[in-house]
Amino acid sequence: MTDPVEAAAEAIIGLYSRHADDWARMRDGPPTADERPHLERYAAALPEGAEVLDLGCGSGRPIADWLIGRGFRLTGVDASPGLIARCQAAFPEHEWRVDDMRGLDLGRRFDGVLAWFSAFHLTAEAQGAMAAVYARHLRPGGVLMFIGGPERGVVLGEWMDQPLYHASLEPAEYRAGLERAGLVEIEEVALTSDRDEGARVWTARRGVSD
Repeated sequence: MTDPVEAAAEAIIGLYSRHADDWARMRDGPPTADERPHLERYAAALPEGAEVLDLGCGSGRPIADWLIGRGFRLTGVDASPGLIARCQAAFPEHEWRVDDMRGLDLGRRFDGVLAWFSAFHLTAEAQGAMAAVYARHLRPGGVLMFIGGPERGVVLGEWMDQPLYHASLEPAEYRAGLERAGLVEIEEVALTSDRDEGARVWTARRGVSD
């Protein structure tokens, strides 16, 4: 018998692909009040006209749209073809790719890498490997921001009447992985959101000597 937690983890891409229209409608607006301070902090750490890699970009709204509005150049990656199609239609002057962030290697580096409410849908083991993915796509001095959880474990939510998988590492595991990947200035702060209780916003910078 298939383990329901493992099944929920494997079903994430299909769930978002089947309900791309629903997700696009849900997020068709500006960043929420709890998201905005973190995004402002991220944007302020980037150079003018920065190139940003958005991992798990969804439909491009609201996050990519917000970054584009601040003059940044976006490359978005999402495993859902339907969501990427919406990005391409809304923001054709930017780059959008259907791909899996796990093991991703675009052969390019960016001023910023962002995984906003996306990488936490991966298993803890897959999240542990993401530090290397983040690092290989960051230029020296480039800035990373991603969402994690408060402790190692799995939380099954519900969306569209289906289980919605989330997982987290221990904070010490996130930090150790980022350090091994050559990232510095690592910071963890609470998202402070009624919607996502316990979510943590991680930021780090790639060492300038790389």
